[in-house]
Amino acid sequence: MKKSNRYFNAAGFLCATLVSLQSMAQTTPVPDHPRENEVNQRLDNQQARINQGLANGTMTGRQAARDEKHDENIAHREAVDESKHNGHITKAEQKRLNKSENKNSKRIYRQKHS
Repeated sequence: MKKSNRYFNAAGFLCATLVSLQSMAQTTPVPDHPRENEVNQRLDNQQARINQGLANGTMTGRQAARDEKHDENIAHREAVDESKHNGHITKAEQKRLNKSENKNSKRIYRQKHS
């Protein structure tokens, strides 16, 4: 492997690790908020799949960093939606967030199994 590729992969892995630590700290269950809890649980599951892919070598650090960036974007959009409705998300917002999570989930699957 070229020396520059090693540095790039190491930097991607470092970014993925930092983002995963940040995202793991943000999702604790919220009482009486089932839609929010569902979105957060899905984000946690995707993070676990990304970490598993990194650990067993089926994903590169660059792929993981990109997928975590997508998850971070979904979490940010969820926070914005919550701020609009006193900490809740509407069914329409949940549907939109789930659609984004489905897309990212399929991307993770393709990367791990290609």
